[in-house]
This record gives sequence, structure tokens and C-alpha cells, in this order.
Amino acid sequence: MDKFIAAIDQGTTSSRCIIFDHQSKIISQAQLEHKQIYPQPGWVEHDPEEIWKNTQAVIQIALEKASLTSDNLAAFGITNQRETTVLWNRKTGRPCLNAIVWQDTRTDGICRDLAITDGNDRFREKTGLPLATYFSGPKIRWMLDNNPSWRKLAEAGDLCFGTIDSWIIWNLTGGINHGLHITDVSNASRTLLMNLQTLEWDTDILQIMDIPEQILPEIRPSSQTYGKSVAPFAGVPVASILGDQQAALFGQTCFQPGEAKNTYGTGCFMLLNTGEKIIQSKQGLLTTVGYKIGENKPIYCLEGSIAIAGALIQWLRDNLKIIQKSDEVEALARTVEDNGDVYFVPAFSGLFAPHWRSDARGVICGMTRFVNNGHIARASLEATAFQTREVLEAMNKDSGVPLTHLKVDGGMVKNNLLMQFQSDILQLPVIRPKISETTALGAAFAAGLAVGFWKNEEELLQYWQEDYSWSPSLGRDESERLFRKWKKAVDKSLGWIE
Repeated sequence: MDKFIAAIDQGTTSSRCIIFDHQSKIISQAQLEHKQIYPQPGWVEHDPEEIWKNTQAVIQIALEKASLTSDNLAAFGITNQRETTVLWNRKTGRPCLNAIVWQDTRTDGICRDLAITDGNDRFREKTGLPLATYFSGPKIRWMLDNNPSWRKLAEAGDLCFGTIDSWIIWNLTGGINHGLHITDVSNASRTLLMNLQTLEWDTDILQIMDIPEQILPEIRPSSQTYGKSVAPFAGVPVASILGDQQAALFGQTCFQPGEAKNTYGTGCFMLLNTGEKIIQSKQGLLTTVGYKIGENKPIYCLEGSIAIAGALIQWLRDNLKIIQKSDEVEALARTVEDNGDVYFVPAFSGLFAPHWRSDARGVICGMTRFVNNGHIARASLEATAFQTREVLEAMNKDSGVPLTHLKVDGGMVKNNLLMQFQSDILQLPVIRPKISETTALGAAFAAGLAVGFWKNEEELLQYWQEDYSWSPSLGRDESERLFRKWKKAVDKSLGWIE
């Protein structure tokens, strides 16, 4: 009987299940969106129970579409939106409140208070991260501070914290009936609570943050047989956990130091493999764990995180209603020859790398009577490319190894106009793989390695194939001029929140 590998890809806007064969071809997939909840400006939430229900549904649909049962699966892995924080009751299995999403800025005050001693980089040496609303640690603190009864339950060991991977695996392995409460090094490294060198929760930081260690999951490698699932994956080994961006790095087979990928999803995330070396950034990037395969040493990365990329196109669709579907944005942007001197800085929840300014807010600069919907659409696409260049320049300075090309993936790489402009503004080749679902593929690869479905990383390299590449068509001088104007627009977005 042929065996397959499944991946659950639980993202910011939807949950998917994708089933791959041994040649890494997609056999079947299913996807369901979940609600984005905005209780007040700067707050972003998800309903963990809706995400769990959707996860079960997409597993079922993907298996049925391919006429498979769980008996046909060698293993499955999970990849997830990172930093999004869930707190649930260990005895009832019910979440205490909605999940606080990675984009949420409600912990700004907590981060400012923590930064009074030794500034924003107070924990950077241990965690590789600045103090920012992005990470899970301050979110846990906010949850416990805002409900004293939860803090009592937490101290008694009756609550569980997890990023979305932990929440889903706990449920998939039995929930209140001895479900596994685990995470992997890639997700743990995004909490602001894990020591990069020891790969363990840092007791000093937990004490400073006032977070009880007993609510935290056990930290495991990214590729390992952790246990077996209950329905709808009954009896199938759970064999990988990777944060979505680290999964994309693995799916893009960036196994060597100096290789990088950029994922264009809700946000935009560039990761550079730095091997077994921890490089502390001087340029506003994050130092993070890329992955850890079984007993092997961990592989580290430099990361540039951009909060708003595809989310800006959704905003054009849902808030401005200038398009009905996200994929209409390219045609609208092509109705004009250029951006009409319009620059859109989408600092909806502050600016992430390399600025780390939570006081920034979105601005559209250069508006005149000449400007129309096409220019707004084009400026929205270009915003993603400009932000990527800022990150790439920081990466080149930190690593001392200038990138020669950029591997790209994620939903937005189908947009040829954006990819050409990305190549123009970077003045580098941009390469799209045949399988653009590299996040799910990375989770599948890591799960397959854990159970011997694939032998080693060398075997995986043969399954990565180029689909298309773009080369710069714009002169360097014009590229520099456009980038200068972008930086001017960024300056205008800073300091808006007093």
C-alpha cells in the first residue's frame, strides 16, 4: 500500500491540510478561513475553538478528496502561525479567552515597562529578540494580569499556554485525556522566553515576566515522533512541528548557511540560514532557531519580519472595497504605468524589522487629484517589495554575505507584477519554486525524515524545482530613486502614536 505524508498548515487567515506523495507532489488539499476579530484598534484575535473545528474539517475533507484513510499516512506534521497565544484550561479543554494574534499591539505598555531597565534589547542576548508586542511572552503576561482568577489557576498548574501548534497537537493527541502539551524549538524561540543556547525556558526571564513555568509546553526538536494522534488522524504519528516561516525555509531546502527565502503571506518573512552559529543582529533583525532535526544540533537563522504584506491586499478588498477578490489586485495595478508617485507604508500595527517602531501607523504619501484606484493598488504591491529590500540590506550587513538571489514562496508569488518589481527593487534574481506551498511542504519533509519516509536532507534536495525566475528590468539609478522616496514615506509614518 502506498503511503503518504500529511501537513496541517494553520495560518493567520485559514487552516489547511495538504497530503503529499513520496515525490513531494500534492495529492489532495483542503482549506477553510476563520474569522478575524478586531475588538478595538490595535487588537487582533482568533477563536481557538473555531480553528480546532476547522482543522478537523480540513483533515477530513483532504482525506476524502483523495479517497484515503489515516491508514494510508506514514506520518503528519504541523506548521503554524507563530507567536499567536492561546491559554486554555487543562481540565476542561476550553480556552480562557480568544487567542491574541501575533499582529496585536495591546501589550505595548507591558513592553515599555520591561524596557525601562536596559532598554528594548534587555533579553536579546539570551533570546535573539527585542522587546516587542509581536512575541508571545508579553501576551501571556497580559492575559494573566487581566484576570486574577486565571493567574491562580496558572500557578496551580491548571492552565496551559501554547502557540497554535501546541493547542492543535494537544487536541489531536487526546486533549483532556492525556493530550501532549509540547512545542518545538522554532516556535519556542518566538516567545521571548526561551534561551537560544540551552533551548530551554529561561527561569530568569520567566521570573521578570511573572509567568509560571508550569503552564508552558515541553520544548522538543522540530522533527521527531512525538506520539500518535486520535481521530480524524487516528493512529497516525505526529512527527514534526515548525513555525510557518521556518517550515518554509525547510520546504525551500535552504539547508546551507547563506541560503535565504522570503515568504509573502499575511505578513512577509525573510529567513537566512546561519548554520550552527548564533548571529546577534546589529541591524534590527531577529535571531531565531530555524529547525532541529532529531538529535542533530539546532540550525539558527537571521529573520526580517514584516507585519503587513498580503494583509494590505485584504484591506483593499474588505475595507476600501476597490477589489472583490485578492487576486484582482494585479489587473487593477496594471491599469497604470507606475505608482503615480504614491507610496503606501502599511504600518497598521507599527513597523517590524528593521525599525521596530510600535508608534508608527499607516500612511499614504504623494496623493494628488491624478491618483486613482490603480495607483493605490500598485503602491500597495510595491510596499511589500520596498519592505523586503529594507530587510535584505539589514541581512547583508549582519551576515557579511551579500545574497546573490532570493527564493520566494507564499500566496503573493503568483503575482507576476509584484515579483518583477521585487527583482527590480532588489536588483537581484527572484526565483519561484514549482511547489509554492513550501510551508506545508517543509512540515511534511520534517515529518517524513522523522519516520524514515525520506532518508536525509540530500534526498529532499532533488524534490525542489524552479518554476520561474525574474531578473531586474529597471536600471539601478531608477531603483535607488524609488527606494529613496519609500524611505521618505517611512519617516512620515513614525511617531504617530504619542
